[in-house]
Amino acid sequence: MTTVQKQVNNGTSKGIVLLVAATASFLTPFMGSAVNVALPIIGREFAMDAVSLSWVATAYLLAAAVFLVPLGRLADIHGRKRIFAAGIAVYTSSSLLAAASNSGPLLIVARVVEGTGGAMIFGTGTAILMSVFPQQERGRALGINVASVYLGLSLGPSLGGFLTQQWGWRSLFLINVPLGTLILALVLWKLKGEWAEARGEPFDLVGSLIYGLALVSLMLGFSRLPGTVGVVLVLAGMAGIGLFGLWEIRTASPVLDVRLFRGNRTFTFSSLAALISYSATSGVGFLLSLYLQYIKGMSPREAGLVLIAQPVMQALFSPLAGRLSDRVEPRVVASTGMGLTVIGLFTLIRLGETSSLGSIVVSLVLLGLGFALFSSPNTNAIMSSVERRFYGVASGMVGTMRLVGQMSSMGIVMLVFALIIGQVQITPEQYPLFLKSMRTDFIILPVLSLAGVFASLARGRLRPLLAKDE
Repeated sequence: MTTVQKQVNNGTSKGIVLLVAATASFLTPFMGSAVNVALPIIGREFAMDAVSLSWVATAYLLAAAVFLVPLGRLADIHGRKRIFAAGIAVYTSSSLLAAASNSGPLLIVARVVEGTGGAMIFGTGTAILMSVFPQQERGRALGINVASVYLGLSLGPSLGGFLTQQWGWRSLFLINVPLGTLILALVLWKLKGEWAEARGEPFDLVGSLIYGLALVSLMLGFSRLPGTVGVVLVLAGMAGIGLFGLWEIRTASPVLDVRLFRGNRTFTFSSLAALISYSATSGVGFLLSLYLQYIKGMSPREAGLVLIAQPVMQALFSPLAGRLSDRVEPRVVASTGMGLTVIGLFTLIRLGETSSLGSIVVSLVLLGLGFALFSSPNTNAIMSSVERRFYGVASGMVGTMRLVGQMSSMGIVMLVFALIIGQVQITPEQYPLFLKSMRTDFIILPVLSLAGVFASLARGRLRPLLAKDE
């Protein structure tokens, strides 16, 4: 056992690590859910059309997805604490830039920088937890960490709506500054030691560039469909993903070791289930935020109070689901959660002008409970199915599936907007087309989520792997 491992293998140090990771895990989802509530006001101030407005959310996700796996690999090589601390600093600084933005394009650029900082956090936080906590405690630790994510999602709509209404949308970004500074101080002051099991191994720069360019091409293509440029970009992105896979197989030190997928059924299908789950659910908050404010005439604060139902359920039940996955097959718990998510999405298909707020809250409660039961056990399955030296890459994969899923979900929304509404602002004249777009999305998303149930069930049993590892 190394000196660093001895240093962190005690209750106090584990508690500090969990506190730092959980606090950072609160920061990024809080920002994401708070910004969703402010989008209509941002759109009016900068005269942004529906597709451009969606890029305020999507730019962050795209940047985070592009850099997450490469930064997870860099963290394995150079130290997870180092990359984690740098990520907090970048995230905090970019929040100041976003608050100072005087145009839509500048705000989108700030969100790109913010996403890069978010990738540095996502790609290391879970890996640090896995490095510190023993096998029998990981589900509990991951459950607490995921609960912090959902606490951020919970407070985002309500607190974000309140801040937007009282002091404007810029206050959402300014509030990140003291919180980010506090987390950075905790990391530098309290988080001792370093974790770099792949120290000295080379970094795959070529693979990272191919991977990033492919994702950018895909998302830009989604936003420009059904035009010729959009089709070309999507095809180029798909070709880039294929090229990336071929390169990773042949290179000596890949940024993403595709051997993790070969012969590791648990890792492969758990990752696929995560990708499908986030692809099916992440666009819901964006759509409902616009629906509640445009169609129902709610203020940002009122819309936030409705949207809070889903993440509250996630925050309440994620620790329970994490502990449960330490005792029961993660496949069983996660698949049950995916099933509840399918039901929740199906209930939103008939959403219209006269739909009651009660029915929307019930749908959000089902979605929140389903996702709570899915997320922690699924993360536990992914991280527990790989060797210690791959924790950074596996953590990056967890975050990548989440972010690419979120990005794909927004891509579906953007595509439907582009096909039905077009490049126009959402005004009262466009409300019928907006409702048509939203219903179309709520037909696509539950069908996609249903495929995730089968992926979750197909992962196989994790317990034999854990017994072998021990």
